Amino acid sequence: MLTILGFVMIATFLVLIMMKKMSPIAALVLIPALFCVFVGKGAHLGDYVLEGVGNLAPTAAMLMFAIVYFGVMIDVGLFDPIVRGILRFCKADPVRIVVGTAVLAAIVSLDGDGSTTFMITVSAMYPLYKRLKMSLVVMTGVAATANGVMNTLPWGGPTARAATALKVDASDIFVPMIPALAMGLVAVFLLSYALGLRERKRLGVLSLDDVLTKETATSDETVLVGAGGDGDRTKLTKKPTGSAGGAGTDAAADADATDADDEGFQGLDPHRATLRPKLYWFNAGLTVLLLTAMIMEWLPIPVLFLLGAALALTVNFPHMPDQKARIAAHAENVLNVTGMVFAAAVFTGVLQGTGMVDHMADWLVDAIPEGMGSQMGLVTGLLSIPLTYFMSNDGFYFGVLPVLAEAGQAHGVGTLEIARASIAGQALHMSSPLVPAVYVLVGMAKVEFGDHTRFTVKWAVLTSLVVLGSGILFGII
Repeated sequence: MLTILGFVMIATFLVLIMMKKMSPIAALVLIPALFCVFVGKGAHLGDYVLEGVGNLAPTAAMLMFAIVYFGVMIDVGLFDPIVRGILRFCKADPVRIVVGTAVLAAIVSLDGDGSTTFMITVSAMYPLYKRLKMSLVVMTGVAATANGVMNTLPWGGPTARAATALKVDASDIFVPMIPALAMGLVAVFLLSYALGLRERKRLGVLSLDDVLTKETATSDETVLVGAGGDGDRTKLTKKPTGSAGGAGTDAAADADATDADDEGFQGLDPHRATLRPKLYWFNAGLTVLLLTAMIMEWLPIPVLFLLGAALALTVNFPHMPDQKARIAAHAENVLNVTGMVFAAAVFTGVLQGTGMVDHMADWLVDAIPEGMGSQMGLVTGLLSIPLTYFMSNDGFYFGVLPVLAEAGQAHGVGTLEIARASIAGQALHMSSPLVPAVYVLVGMAKVEFGDHTRFTVKWAVLTSLVVLGSGILFGII
């Protein structure tokens, strides 16, 4: 009964948010609360929620101060050279921009933290997508899938969990899997290229000047709306040319028709009052030091970002009114993301507290046909795709993987083979509603979680299958 209710609860949640019948926060709270009553454990709902909140509180704190920190870095212009450099390389070509998104997300993922990866990637790429009117779900989908593949690094989490759960060395899991993971990354780049071609067909290719300079429109092409005051809003219109490039220019003109103070353009605005060019190298050094401290684990990540945010605010904005203004400017992102995390705590708390997760895992393991025993590597890889999406990595690697490994050993399949297969599903895992980092991604990109899910899941599953198939083809699994 708990097995059925667990699957029904997850399916109900996904259907409602993808159909936009409920907001993710409301669905994460109300649906598990309702199902907790259904299973007859409503009296324990408070205990389950508090336990879930307690488990995710450090993550919420980390995200809160990380958003403030990277928000300040965006304000002071730390990422402006990256944005302009990528734009000049991409030459306003949607294909290069989408591929550049995948490359940037993969490179930044080397730090092993998904939230940081998404903050930096969105900070750099959002202005380009916004100005060219490119699809933002393409950006979030590509970034999440690329990060999912790179999340298998030994310090990224899943590999370390698998090694701990099965008492093997993390390098023995990861190093042999490098060719298969490389094929997964190639699949992400090919996907990015294909999606970029689709965007290029829709928008055309713009010139660099069309994108970088919206203020240079001639007087016969410009319509000013408003008459003085801080609330002035400027709209630009361009004459159609009838060419493919003209179609792209029209798209840029439509993008420029948004408010002049739109957040999407702040990353490229060279005159904003918050810039601190004299402190550029201080901010760059502070960010490198922060990321190094994260990788070396000098302090817990929430503590690092708390210290980093306080130092960045104090040095860049020494006056209290300016500090309050910066915090207020990023309050919406902070509230959206941390709200999602605490709402997700209700979902995970009920799943684990009621025993739904354990029953679902046991049912899936028991459903494996007897004749598939010798193929437990393939079975583990296939199960890792949905299971790491529907439950946390901790739940899968510490609860399900040991059972799969034991079943594999009974049929002569080595523990390392099972461990390697278990990381194949990470490309999809990074878009799971139970992963706090994904709310950073969709929140900063201003994308509905349901839209992101609907777009990304199919491509992420395909990428996971490429990793698994490559592992089998190369004899790794």
